[in-house]
Amino acid sequence: MSRLILSRRHLIRAGAVGVGGLLLPGCDRLFENRIFRETIESAEDLHQATQRTLGRDALAREFSKADMSPIFRANGSREVADAAYQRHLQQEFAQWSLRVDGLVERPLDLPLSMLKGFRQRTQITRHDCVEGWSAIGQWTGPQLGPLLDLARLKPEANYIVFHCADLYNGRPYYESIDLVDAFHPQTILAWAMNGKPLEQAHGAPLRLRVERQLGYKHAKFVTRVEAVASLDGIYGGKGGYWEDNGAYAWYAGI
Repeated sequence: MSRLILSRRHLIRAGAVGVGGLLLPGCDRLFENRIFRETIESAEDLHQATQRTLGRDALAREFSKADMSPIFRANGSREVADAAYQRHLQQEFAQWSLRVDGLVERPLDLPLSMLKGFRQRTQITRHDCVEGWSAIGQWTGPQLGPLLDLARLKPEANYIVFHCADLYNGRPYYESIDLVDAFHPQTILAWAMNGKPLEQAHGAPLRLRVERQLGYKHAKFVTRVEAVASLDGIYGGKGGYWEDNGAYAWYAGI
């Protein structure tokens, strides 16, 4: 399995460099390259089957503080224009809360202070972006699984959708994962990065960390967590902003 994971990372980086790599302004330009797009699409089914069959509970590699990158680039949106978000930002999110709803028995509204009060997980992991760069950072937050247990998922729930405060190219940003990844021990809702509360550029007040998938799956500015039976009918129906608008793979395992 390690060989497959490494091969996909290397293919992504090679594809990025081959079309201008770090000179590209973002994922939208990168995905215009046919070779890069086919690399991502062709690997999806193989990696999902491999991780589900051979490494369902395997952990992404974790690093030491000495390995942390001196510079960690911000991916995706760097800021949110929404006025309500900006008010919360100025108030350090003291009046903000995360909504957990959908196919649950007990919908929740969880203030940031409450999220910080749950049992916390801190992990130092590598973020791999489809643009061809990687960085190692430290993330702290509650595991998603216990929050879903608290909300009591209904039996028909199959996916978890993360709704975000930002617009990207004028469209709402969102992402989704299945329950296997939702209950993985390294899947957390991070409120801190490198020992400090998240900055706006990195997704304050809360961002998803789903460590066995590529960077575009790590939704920033998360405001709502929704349990659903199907991804059909949610925005473009493919499970995420880039999946809908750029034909990215829904399962972005690495």
